[in-house]
Amino acid sequence: MQSPETFPAFADEASLQLRGNGRLRHLLTLKGLQHDILLELLDAAQQFVTPAGSIAARNDSLRGRTVANLFFEPSTRTRASFDLAGKRLGADVLNLDVNTSSRKKGESILDTIYTLQAMQVDVMVIRDASAGVPAFIARHVEDHVSILNAGESDISHPTQGLLDLLTIRQRFADFAGLKVAIVGDVAHSRVARSAAYGLHTMGVTDIRLVSPAALAPGRDEMPFAERIDDLDRGLRGVNVVMALRIQRERIADLDGIPDTGEYFANYGISAARLAIAADDVIVMHPGPMNRGIEIESTLADSARSVITQQVTNGVAVRMAVLEHVLQSMAAS
Repeated sequence: MQSPETFPAFADEASLQLRGNGRLRHLLTLKGLQHDILLELLDAAQQFVTPAGSIAARNDSLRGRTVANLFFEPSTRTRASFDLAGKRLGADVLNLDVNTSSRKKGESILDTIYTLQAMQVDVMVIRDASAGVPAFIARHVEDHVSILNAGESDISHPTQGLLDLLTIRQRFADFAGLKVAIVGDVAHSRVARSAAYGLHTMGVTDIRLVSPAALAPGRDEMPFAERIDDLDRGLRGVNVVMALRIQRERIADLDGIPDTGEYFANYGISAARLAIAADDVIVMHPGPMNRGIEIESTLADSARSVITQQVTNGVAVRMAVLEHVLQSMAAS
């Protein structure tokens, strides 16, 4: 059961992320993060990408360091990729199981953090269903500890945003001029928010948030992006389509949301619907996929799909972020 603790909002997470030397200490959000830092992280991540079937990239840059993965919300891809990322850089990796954690028994989250800090953990990777948790923890840890947001409520998922940017960059020479459609439950998607802010910072000016009205974000969010409730209009001429996961129970519980069959008919991504997109269009999905609801199964496995490359890039991005925050500590 989720802790009843509440966590106050912090007005300027972007500045909280930086050390005095301008380098990243924490990674909490892509919103407000400088273009140069994003570019550096993408360049570093690309160096860790190796061809399928080859030996995975690795080094000993984090030997002697300890990374703790604190996942207070279920995860498969993100948790596994952070685990692999830390081990491939030579770090000691601790995975905290929420089902046996003291927080579930009533211990405050800060007491859990202070316990791990006393064990000389250098980086804490946090995933939580409550908004504000990563920034709250970042404000309370000692100077030598870095906090990485691995998924925060429906607010932010910065390493997912980075891996999406890296995947797009591998297919297109330049972000400028790209047209991107993010389709589905945008209102409740931390993936959509992180991708949109990252794309905006990298120079994409045509970002389309395509969803039923009940799943559209508030007007004060992502003001640079266009809200569209018609899929055909949203897909016309786009280079990138990102389908978002629709939770089956959420469709049933929210007013104005069609059932799954209706949803696919109106907002599902299929090869036929992509006929009006650009010739070079690619299809993305953060996973896990509901095939036949958000995306046509054959399209998900087609040459247009970069979904498996997103997974590959997830490990590379998390390696780059881990290496960056610990090297920035040494340089401070």
